[in-house]
Amino acid sequence: MAGVSRVRRQLPTSPWLFAAPGLLVVGAFVVYPFVSTVVNSFTDRRTLIPGRFVGLANFRELIHDDMFWTGLRNSTLYIVVVVPALVVLPLLLALLVQKNIPGIAFFRSAFYTPVVASIVVVGLIWVWLLDERGLVNSLLETVGIGRIGFLSDQWLLLLSAMAVTVWKGLGYYMIIYLAALANVPRELHEAAAVDGAGAVRRFLSVTVPAVRSTMVLVAALSSVAAFKVFSEVYLMAGPDGGPAGEDTTLVMLVQRTGTGLTGRVGYASALSVVVFVVTVALMLLVLRADRRDRP
Repeated sequence: MAGVSRVRRQLPTSPWLFAAPGLLVVGAFVVYPFVSTVVNSFTDRRTLIPGRFVGLANFRELIHDDMFWTGLRNSTLYIVVVVPALVVLPLLLALLVQKNIPGIAFFRSAFYTPVVASIVVVGLIWVWLLDERGLVNSLLETVGIGRIGFLSDQWLLLLSAMAVTVWKGLGYYMIIYLAALANVPRELHEAAAVDGAGAVRRFLSVTVPAVRSTMVLVAALSSVAAFKVFSEVYLMAGPDGGPAGEDTTLVMLVQRTGTGLTGRVGYASALSVVVFVVTVALMLLVLRADRRDRP
């Protein structure tokens, strides 16, 4: 009996012992950096200088910083262009590859390959393709169109980076949609076909309502990823953010401001807080819009 009572006294602490390693990792690499960033956003800390409390001075400076508004504009445009593409195109792609026909596994793997490829490798490949002397411009010149400054024009460079983001994300969201489409009852499509509905009508009346929750999930995930974009634009536009820095995104601005021996850690932390608040607001807006449209 003494042994049983000893085990009972130890049981309440046992779950915490199992969870302790994970909690330590989360605390060290998630909670502490987040709290530290919020605290630093109210200081004038630099890389080698602890800094002092300055209140909301960093956030007031943001309002008058032209580069902040440039980064906010570019990050917002990224959402407007990339998110609808990553919500619709992977769904259409999933519909194409969902049928079990000979050789379809090859195409599924081919479409998913960009997802597992390193973003650095992908970025460099696209830079070589779109360069002034790259393959794309060589082909355009051959057919008489002439060379296009994909990497030298402000808007074309941003659109090129968006295209890379969409191209790399298609396979990832395609897999999510394939899992959702597998749960759509075939009887619904058969009933709609019996009623005379064509392929487009069945897609709008059966497929879209059935995968609506998945579309909301994809919209939320792609919105956050698009607003926090860094690698694609950095690799294609360079550390300066393209011509006159006009293609700089908010995350690029955080990296540029807060790194180096003279990095303004406090100001970069304030930028990071703004990015965090906006991403959370985006997710809440997407979820609220979905809840409002539900019957």
